[in-house]
Amino acid sequence: MPPTPQDRSAFELFQARFDQMLDVNPALIQLAGKIDGRRFDAALADCYCADFGAPAKAVRLRVGLQYLKYAFNESDESVVDRRVENPYWQYFCGFTHMQHDCLIHPTSP
Repeated sequence: MPPTPQDRSAFELFQARFDQMLDVNPALIQLAGKIDGRRFDAALADCYCADFGAPAKAVRLRVGLQYLKYAFNESDESVVDRRVENPYWQYFCGFTHMQHDCLIHPTSP
């Protein structure tokens, strides 16, 4: 199934957004601003079956984790673990607020 849009919970109203608290100078933040997520969504849309399987994870998350994995020479497990604890990596993967849960299995990216 194609990725479902992320739902916004009421709890996010009380959290600081990444764009308000992160330094905008690191190269990873600047690169995140240049990535067109809609282009990846369109390019990979044919890879999903609308009526089969569980909903997929967001394409931006999967593409972001693949980039981080190879850019920082991480394993599948370590890139998922580091994404949970690193707000810059979360922002790069398309999140706007801090996520404390591991939203993806290490074998998925």
